[in-house]
Amino acid sequence: MDIAIVVEGKNDRSRLRRVLDDRVDIYCTFGTPGTEQLEKLRKAVGDRQVFIFTDNDSSGKRIRGMLRDLFPDAEHIYTRRGYAGVEHTPEDYLVQQLEKAGLDAHIVLPAQSPASQWSKDEF
Repeated sequence: MDIAIVVEGKNDRSRLRRVLDDRVDIYCTFGTPGTEQLEKLRKAVGDRQVFIFTDNDSSGKRIRGMLRDLFPDAEHIYTRRGYAGVEHTPEDYLVQQLEKAGLDAHIVLPAQSPASQWSKDEF
């Protein structure tokens, strides 16, 4: 499946990149996009399946509406109200939302830090 995910900013993209493999292109709107930027985004995405993943605040909802018009067949991924945007959403919740969207094959689970791999019984 040839897919593209559209997010608001580079920090959102960085956060998603931690849990998605490199085959998934992640595009940024860099805030509220203008007409010219929307057209560039449409051309860059081409005929791929689009997933829209914006913040759950007023700006994110406004951008989601613009992207919904641009990509009417897009799938929508949502972060939980209360998280300070996609960039601050816990990775386990991001993975759950990506799985719900059917992107299981593209998920890369982050490596655990060496300290978290030891159990207290081993000391």
